[in-house]
Amino acid sequence: MGTEYRDLREWLSKVEEIGELRRGKSLTVEEDAGRVAEILPALENGPAVILDELVGYEPGYRILLNLFGSTRRIALSFGFPIDSDRKSLLQHFEKKLEKIELIKPAYVETGPILENRLVGDDVNLDRFPVPLWHKHDGGPYIGTGCAVVTQDPDDGWVNLGTYRNQLFDKKTVGFYITSAGQGRVHREKYFSRGKPCPVAVVFGMDPLLFTGGMTDIPPGICEYDWVGGWQGRPVQVIKGPVTGLPVPANAEIVIEGFSYPGKNRLEGPFGESRGYYASGASEAPYIEAQALYFRNEPILLGMPSQKPPYDADKARQYMKSALLKQQLKQFGIPGITDVWCYGEGSCRLFVVVAIKQQYPGHSRQAGHAVYASRVITYGRYVIVVDDDIDVADIKDVLWAITTRSSPATSVDIIHKARSFQLDPLISPEDRAAGRYYDSRAIIDATKPFEWKDQFPLPVQTDQEYRRETRKKFDYLFK
Repeated sequence: MGTEYRDLREWLSKVEEIGELRRGKSLTVEEDAGRVAEILPALENGPAVILDELVGYEPGYRILLNLFGSTRRIALSFGFPIDSDRKSLLQHFEKKLEKIELIKPAYVETGPILENRLVGDDVNLDRFPVPLWHKHDGGPYIGTGCAVVTQDPDDGWVNLGTYRNQLFDKKTVGFYITSAGQGRVHREKYFSRGKPCPVAVVFGMDPLLFTGGMTDIPPGICEYDWVGGWQGRPVQVIKGPVTGLPVPANAEIVIEGFSYPGKNRLEGPFGESRGYYASGASEAPYIEAQALYFRNEPILLGMPSQKPPYDADKARQYMKSALLKQQLKQFGIPGITDVWCYGEGSCRLFVVVAIKQQYPGHSRQAGHAVYASRVITYGRYVIVVDDDIDVADIKDVLWAITTRSSPATSVDIIHKARSFQLDPLISPEDRAAGRYYDSRAIIDATKPFEWKDQFPLPVQTDQEYRRETRKKFDYLFK
């Protein structure tokens, strides 16, 4: 099972076929685009939106919003049946991850990305409509739904990461990466040797390639290889003439350039993925673009972070849930029946794991294993429930917490756990000193193992029986 599209434009055609594409015209990038981008992710299964004929910009220079805003588009993007519900869609992700095999990218001489090629003084990023996404942002951000391409100078490993890029002027963009970003490791290696860091940034690409950049793929594995394995064919790339870095042949907009040690400028603030302006503004490295490539009538992929769950969270919660379930099984934790990383918690801060209890301490083991995993780098609450609880139904989860856990005996607290710059709970004093610590909780909301068979019988029937009821009497529930 692979994807049916080759680039973002083919994906858009398929989205239009299923009736989920809308078009907006004559909006301003200074205010209107950001307002629309804030509302769309809050909609339940809202449409994808193309903004065109933006005020002050050439017609055909477009912005795409709400890429992953519906379950059907998530399924389409990853090559699954578009009528999949949450449960079946997660199962598709799990099965795909179990059998994915890496496929290296295929280098080609040319591609649509080279339809327009500007170098040196001709580079002008101001030609693209770049919104002020949130009213308190430090400026317009061209890089939100982007992929930043860097390479390890030691072993040649190429990484694609989704980091933010503030547009400073026609040739300069920000290069902000938190301490957790793999691209930052590459950059610091160059800087520590007094060398400039070569970098390419892709500002418009297909959904699967974008997902590679925002997914917790282990260090040493190239996202191009991972995406190739997922789609069942190699990603076509072009060797960047300036940096030598591979860039997607079918991308919409790409820059190549360098970031230099000791050359910083004030970056931010920017509305961040936890829904706050936590990191503020600070001096940070930037990228000097030496070449610009773009397709005719280019599409800027806009995915500004919002109060969660925003666009990225809606797809990421499936990927992270499947990855976490896979890793828990790899740890040897038995009886894991379901996992859900809530988009409302940025897919990290509120995680629910369902287990079929097999021995004393099983539930606490599962909870601690979540925090030991690579998938949940920064967590806050892990809830462990029995397998009769629907982990993706917050009402069911709250019922389990309030009836199967006791505050005095069911909560484990982990102190001095790892945190990072985007955490709004880091105090100003700790932030200034670089002390990024947090606490974490495990809430055991399972029936007490020692007498679980004597636990009072619940009033409701099991999940499968309720699903059958909804299907059988569907006409009554509409």
